[in-house]
Amino acid sequence: MRWLNYHHLLYFWTVAREGSVTKACRSLHLTQPTISAQLKALEKSVKTPLFERRGRSMTLTEAGKTVYRYADEIFSLGRELEDVVRGRPAGGVLRLVVGVADTLPKLVVHRLLRPAFHLEGDVRVTCIDGAPDRLMAQLALHELDVVLSDSPANPQIGLRAYNHLLGESGVSLFGTASLLKLYRRDFPASLNGAPFLMPLGDSVLGRSLEQWFDDNGIRPTIRGEFADSALLKVFGAEGEGVFAAPSVVEEDVQRAYRVGVIGRAEKLRERFYAISVEKRMQHPAVVAISKSARQLMQQD
Repeated sequence: MRWLNYHHLLYFWTVAREGSVTKACRSLHLTQPTISAQLKALEKSVKTPLFERRGRSMTLTEAGKTVYRYADEIFSLGRELEDVVRGRPAGGVLRLVVGVADTLPKLVVHRLLRPAFHLEGDVRVTCIDGAPDRLMAQLALHELDVVLSDSPANPQIGLRAYNHLLGESGVSLFGTASLLKLYRRDFPASLNGAPFLMPLGDSVLGRSLEQWFDDNGIRPTIRGEFADSALLKVFGAEGEGVFAAPSVVEEDVQRAYRVGVIGRAEKLRERFYAISVEKRMQHPAVVAISKSARQLMQQD
């Protein structure tokens, strides 16, 4: 039986990640002849070139790209195994790198992530905001521990990812005091012709609202469309129009933006997901987030 030499694989993976043998030498504290010899041994073992050498630059071949993907997953699993056995990094800082879909309301993000900030010991949370597909690409490269989103992972991207439903919430519609006087009575029919602020683009909430308008025969006057949910609420706080947000953060929205609830769209449901490359979430902070979110959503 032939066995893969994981030392050779580690040197190859480091060279591919760092971009050159010289940088890999600094990272591994080894000499250039040592690493070059190990690369040649690995190429001999797999019987195919893994790099194309052009002067001082090295580019992965197609076979090299395949080997790198497997190596990346192997060493990621190794780090994950070490963390699981230890429970958390011994004597160090527990780091959580979270991808946050830009369609997810910021107040919801805060409520979801809050448990991670209150774990025992030193915890450092890094939040990276972006488009869901870009975040999924980063998750595939293990640059993120988890992605929080209001929609499950797109199966067309071809990533082996697992969607962990954190819970769901109804949708409330908000407005300033002057808008409450005009549109709270006879809700939702009162919203016909009302000034409305909509989420921009192909957001889950935007699509749901449009369907809800159609189902109820409502034609609001769209005063603005916003990619940033926090910016949308700022305009809502200034009385520019009615706006929607998940009911689970209803009190937070009223307190932060000095608005009231015009009504609730009972049939609309917002769902929230933690997306990971693990079938079972292991990171202590992600486990805490999941447990707290399910308790929070049950209250809605």
